[in-house]
Amino acid sequence: MKFNIALLAGDGIGPEVINEAVKVSDAIAKKFNHEINWTPALTGACAIDAVGVPYPDETHEICMAADAVLFGAIGHPKYDNDPKATVRPEQGLLLMRKKLGLFANVRPTFTFPSLIDNSPLKRERIEGTDLVFLRELTGGIYFGEKGRRDNGETAYDNCVYTRVEVQRLAKKGFELAMTRSKKLCCVDKANVLETSRLWRETVQAMEKDYPEVTVSYEFVDAVAMRLVQWPNSYDVLITENLFGDILTDEASVISGSMGLMPSASVGEHTSLYEPIHGSYPQATGLNIANPLATILSAAMMFEDAFGLKDEAEAIRAVVNKSLEQGIVTEDLAPKGTKAYKTSEVGDWLVANL
Repeated sequence: MKFNIALLAGDGIGPEVINEAVKVSDAIAKKFNHEINWTPALTGACAIDAVGVPYPDETHEICMAADAVLFGAIGHPKYDNDPKATVRPEQGLLLMRKKLGLFANVRPTFTFPSLIDNSPLKRERIEGTDLVFLRELTGGIYFGEKGRRDNGETAYDNCVYTRVEVQRLAKKGFELAMTRSKKLCCVDKANVLETSRLWRETVQAMEKDYPEVTVSYEFVDAVAMRLVQWPNSYDVLITENLFGDILTDEASVISGSMGLMPSASVGEHTSLYEPIHGSYPQATGLNIANPLATILSAAMMFEDAFGLKDEAEAIRAVVNKSLEQGIVTEDLAPKGTKAYKTSEVGDWLVANL
């Protein structure tokens, strides 16, 4: 099989971790007799520096023509530290999601047996955790009207949702639950927010179409608490944009490192696969960043975008092997043991596929 993949390395450590994911993906393609055509494109701060905008039209055209997008990270301190900047790298990410119709972020959270004690949570609380968040990605407060009034003394951000936006995200949640343990949790704040009440009544109306799925409704603050108390009580969770942004980062610590968790953004056009971590500018160029989340995102791409389960399992298996044998970067290396470089981890994975 032949695949055209858009390669958006982005900023900070993005190019470094993307490079290792490409190496592993090419090795898998060779092993299983596939052919990959990679097309690099600019996004984020590097795109602003080059052409003045964070998501250029040329990049969008490349993404639309691709079979999938593999994405690194965006962000740069010179924009983070300037609250008055009118153009920001993160605007490119939001625009990309909107223009590609990527309305659902699929973020799994699971544990690795060899790293179970790396988590700040007790072993008995997290063993067996295997949950998936579906976060609505193109609506809500991030995309609502925002601004200042009263000579800049008052700021506002409007949170708006339509029933259709809720339905299409919930549909993916129900369908995913049917392939797993048939449990679905709708996360909202329906005791306070009108948008949450719309979420809850919309999902309740859909229950009849999925009679085998057991649905629970929980407030976001309660879920935030239970995620660190009994995370393995959850399976599939659906929620709106802001809540999902916060909860999925909280859930990432269950595994022991944000450098281990992959994600996918899916919707109307080309699907995008990316690690959940940021651009980590302090580590740029040091060859110390953990590439495993990006590599596991490539595994999600092979399975979900291309339907190649064996290829995805081969990547996951060699990643697990590297963890078991301690072939890890400094964020995972126990004190007193060798920490491998980003490129060394990628080379080891390729050699052991």
